[in-house]
Amino acid sequence: QVQVVESGGGLVQAGDSLTLSCTTPGRAIINLAFGWFRQVPGNEREFLARVSFKNSGSPPTYGDSVRGRFTISRDDAKNTVYLQMNELKIEDTAVYYCAAAKSYPPRIYDYWGLGTTVTVSS
Repeated sequence: QVQVVESGGGLVQAGDSLTLSCTTPGRAIINLAFGWFRQVPGNEREFLARVSFKNSGSPPTYGDSVRGRFTISRDDAKNTVYLQMNELKIEDTAVYYCAAAKSYPPRIYDYWGLGTTVTVSS
């Protein structure tokens, strides 16, 4: 079992930037691909971005609602995956989840974090 832990959520204003982090305590990320998702209560979970294994040559992919504003990256030396979020909008308010997959592109995500909340105010 792989533990996935998100951090970095908080309260920001519209137009601000925020970076979320995702780690896997006790487990190197080198053989894992990652995705970021978000969910608003009552809504379906929304795909945001995914990144393949280090040095895979596969570029990250993004959901339509965040393409151009959000950037996913990974630092295997720090065992951390990031989601850089720019130009935040009120509608970006949600619980953000990181998920790890053993294959890419992922048919399923094998491990999920508990989420970190991002609230964007006007």
